[in-house]
Formats: sequence, C-alpha cells, structure tokens
Amino acid sequence: MDEPRPLIAVLDDEPQFCKALARLLKTHGLDVVTFTRGDEFLAACGSRLPDCLLLDLHMPDPNGFEILERVATRHLPVLAITGHDQPGNAERVRALGGRDYFLKPVNETQLLNAIRAAIKHSPGAIAPGE
Repeated sequence: MDEPRPLIAVLDDEPQFCKALARLLKTHGLDVVTFTRGDEFLAACGSRLPDCLLLDLHMPDPNGFEILERVATRHLPVLAITGHDQPGNAERVRALGGRDYFLKPVNETQLLNAIRAAIKHSPGAIAPGE
C-alpha cells in the first residue's frame, strides 16, 4: 500500500501562480491543493489540515496576515510568499507564526528545502520518502 504523501496548500489570488506552484510541487512528490480565496481555504481546513501552507500575503479579504492569525493555534507550518515586499513584513510574518518569507519570483530550490523542513515539523506529517 502506498504511504500518504504530504499535502501542501497553496493560497494565492493569482490562479496562474497557483497552477505553476502546484505543477512544481507535484513533480517533487507532494500532493497539492490550491485556493484563490482565503475563505475557501479556511473552510477546507475543517476536513483536512494541510501539512504546509504556501501563503500569499496580499490578497482581498481575508489577507495573508489575517489567515496567519486564524491558523496560528493549529500549528500549521506557513511559508509566506509575496510580490510586494514592505518593511516589517518578514518580521510580522514570523511574529504571527510563519516559518519563512519568500519574494516572488521564488527560488525553487530554496522553496522546496523550506517546505521539506516545514513538513518535518508538521503535526502528523509524512515526509517524502519516509
């Protein structure tokens, strides 16, 4: 029987970015679910919490910071990704429990390494190849 693969959620209001990230992650043995709205992601968390969330910060309500606040108590590893860097954003992400902060365009190797590190610390996560 095949072992379950880690589930990575991608939340970004740009559908093309979601699609590109999903393609990349699937080629590296990860299951992926994408969302373009924060409320859709939060509703889906009721049935299954992902092993890691890749989160765009600048989206319509709720924005990425609000999502971070809402998932903080669930110990979900979150990697923030933004195309609009502003002073203090990285610090704010970490203060809200985010594990890492990336600027678009994202370096694929760095992102994959951060995802692997995050899912090793995810409650109940299965790391690839385990």
